[in-house]
Amino acid sequence: MNHFRTNRMTAERLNESHLADLVALHLDAEVSRYLGGVRTPEVTKTYLATNMAHWNEHGFGFWTLRTEDGAFAGRAGLRHIRVDDVDEIEILYAFKREFWGQGFASEVATALTDLGLSRLKLLSLIGIVNVANVASRRALEKSNYLLERSTIRNGERVVIYRIGP
Repeated sequence: MNHFRTNRMTAERLNESHLADLVALHLDAEVSRYLGGVRTPEVTKTYLATNMAHWNEHGFGFWTLRTEDGAFAGRAGLRHIRVDDVDEIEILYAFKREFWGQGFASEVATALTDLGLSRLKLLSLIGIVNVANVASRRALEKSNYLLERSTIRNGERVVIYRIGP
């Protein structure tokens, strides 16, 4: 599962060669406003190492996303996360601004959901979204996630969506 494709994107398992693209993505204040804020290059380097270790431990994680012409579009993935003392698998995605509003988030959410539920045989997936991030909420809803509840995480009002039992 180092690679997968959607209709308009290719996905490659996150590796060290993606650092510069991730740094640029995480330095964009608009992209990062719902991701905990702008990340310095050093924080992004740690993020990359953490997510590469997740791959080694669990056999899945984050992928970088490229358009058919090879342009870096963003990153997306599945990861283990503790929510209210329960181990969950979270779906995540972030795109460069020029790819917003074109259906890329819904496209990758659907692909990751299929990968998680069908290929990895996970029982369920969750999406944790800042309550104000309407576009991300819509992407999950288009991928058949159901709103489960609202809560506070890291001082932010979020909603949790779920697909599966």
